[in-house]
Amino acid sequence: MDQFVNKKESIVTEAVDGLVAASGGKLARLNGYPHIRVVIRNDWDKSKVALVSGGGSGHEPSHAGFVGQGMLTAAICGDVFASPSVDAVLAGILAVTGPKGCLLIVKNYTGDRLNFGLAAERARALGIKVSMVIVNDDIALPDLPQPRGIAGTLFVHKIAGALADEGADLDNITIAANRVIANVKTIGMSLDTCTIPGSPKDNRIPDGVAELGLGIHGEAGIEQIAYQGAKDAVSSMINKLNSVIDRNKSYIALLNNLGGTSVLEMSVILHELCISSIGNQLAFVIGPTTMMTSLDMRGFSISIYPEIAEDVKLLNATTHLSTWPGLSTIKPINIAELPNNLKPQTFAPSDDTSTRSLLTKCCNILIAAEGDLNALDAKSGDGDTGSTFAKAAHALLGSIDQLPLADHTQLLRAIGIELNQTMGGSSGVLLAIFFAAAGDGSAKGLPIIDALKSGLKRLQEIGGANIGDRTLIDALAPALDNLSKGLPDAANAARVGANHTATISRAKAGRAAYISSQQLEGNVDPGAEAVARLFENLV
Repeated sequence: MDQFVNKKESIVTEAVDGLVAASGGKLARLNGYPHIRVVIRNDWDKSKVALVSGGGSGHEPSHAGFVGQGMLTAAICGDVFASPSVDAVLAGILAVTGPKGCLLIVKNYTGDRLNFGLAAERARALGIKVSMVIVNDDIALPDLPQPRGIAGTLFVHKIAGALADEGADLDNITIAANRVIANVKTIGMSLDTCTIPGSPKDNRIPDGVAELGLGIHGEAGIEQIAYQGAKDAVSSMINKLNSVIDRNKSYIALLNNLGGTSVLEMSVILHELCISSIGNQLAFVIGPTTMMTSLDMRGFSISIYPEIAEDVKLLNATTHLSTWPGLSTIKPINIAELPNNLKPQTFAPSDDTSTRSLLTKCCNILIAAEGDLNALDAKSGDGDTGSTFAKAAHALLGSIDQLPLADHTQLLRAIGIELNQTMGGSSGVLLAIFFAAAGDGSAKGLPIIDALKSGLKRLQEIGGANIGDRTLIDALAPALDNLSKGLPDAANAARVGANHTATISRAKAGRAAYISSQQLEGNVDPGAEAVARLFENLV
């Protein structure tokens, strides 16, 4: 079992109970487990039009997560990716509908249409005013007579919910809902399929491929395309949306996480959306966040809706629901000036053939070691030590013509600044401290080896690591101690120190300090290995 569930038969009831328990009393559920799983507003007095939606579970926070003031009145929860029963839908209608009537918001799937539709007929037979709208916003299959309802459903929930909260009647809410449905369009993409509890995973999407236009129940998309990054992914989706966009209108975008995409990735996707070919037509964005998911699917969807003044007001209407991210205005990026004392220090470029050659060789050594260092770091860290050093080396090579190569004092300081800006993480900061302090030592007249030793001393003071703590210092300190004897002695001392780290079962500094001794024993510290390789290849 690779999911945090107990039994697939109880996953929905337990999830509903967790949601209701944490609602602070704002939600309730109908008695009727396990066949009837209905979440309702606990403060509902039936004085306004009720909004009922739902469908299969697995799309959380939809639909139960949007039950609350200004949105849904009740949500009917079926099994994972399965329509709820007619009895469950009818129970929800009866529980929340008063004299003003009820609007059913249904996504365009056969099971949902049939079960919600029959429940509506049974409710009408009991004298209850019920209207039903069908959401069909998916544009993946333009020739499909009945397009699927996916994330665009959220526009209907919010706009109809705000109207109901204002006291609008059922007919006007239904008209507005149908207007929204006619205008909202959605397309989705994923790098992987979802994992359905209790079922084997469908591995139809190979590495390096994205699936365009897939549904929210694990259905295959319209095509698989080579994946070449977020820009290319968004562009492929925009190409589909272009067929339904009016170039004379501005739009609201809803950027929906299908469940397994990180927040960081979603922000990159938003950036690409804003600078895309339709970016200048986007006035507002909803999200990016999880709204209509497909369990853990590593994908996202883009919905667009015309900027209509009355609907902007309704989308901005108050709701206490944390699941609704609100409407944000898209504006050009505002860049504030750095404070003067934080602006990067500049150095007068100068050249020195021997220094250029040495620095170039050092950088190439670290670049060549990238793969080996990453593999070593993967055994005790996050597998990026080689990439971190290589990134810094590439940056130094790229800026070598702007460095003060003929002035070793200023060069040490310049290297420290460059590493701080490009290397990233604690390694970049620590080595920036090392080179900056070495530059200070050189400025005081210390010979280069003694200046480097003063940099090491400052590095140890601030970083808190010493020999034996399983860090790069285990190789760097003995190397500098022996450097006055010549490079071969320094390289040998660095190698002995690096190899010794493989015998240290407990790190006292760095990320390896959080790793168990079983993972550390027998593996050389990647930072110490980088230092040892550098000196060995300089000989």
